[in-house]
Amino acid sequence: MAKKARDIMETDVEFVSADDTVEQAARKMADLDIGALPVCNPEKRLEGMITDRDIAVRVVAAGRDPKSTKVRDLADQPEVVTIGADDSIDEALATMKDKKVRRLPVIDGTQVVGMISQGDLAVNISESKVGDLVEAISAAP
Repeated sequence: MAKKARDIMETDVEFVSADDTVEQAARKMADLDIGALPVCNPEKRLEGMITDRDIAVRVVAAGRDPKSTKVRDLADQPEVVTIGADDSIDEALATMKDKKVRRLPVIDGTQVVGMISQGDLAVNISESKVGDLVEAISAAP
């Protein structure tokens, strides 16, 4: 039986609120040693994503104050790419390649229930598919 997203996802998902400051998000990323956090409401409904790159480029490099800039101030991104918990690993792979993303929030109904990273896929698919994924994500648009 083919593995599903729920079989390989990280289930201990931390998230931030749109009302949190960028500094709070950055501190959480540092504490957890991760590069991205889903932005969710109290019901764990996904409202966006914030990455370490967003913080570095859109806040620090732009001269904005991370202590007063809210996560919601970075929310002008297009719709967040997700995968369903019961979707196949092949579907996760295809989505990551097509959308050029390194992390996929996993949704069950309306709630975020996990995250799949490029690394999670790498240990569950063939080396050639991993190579194709890395090449697709890294290729210039």
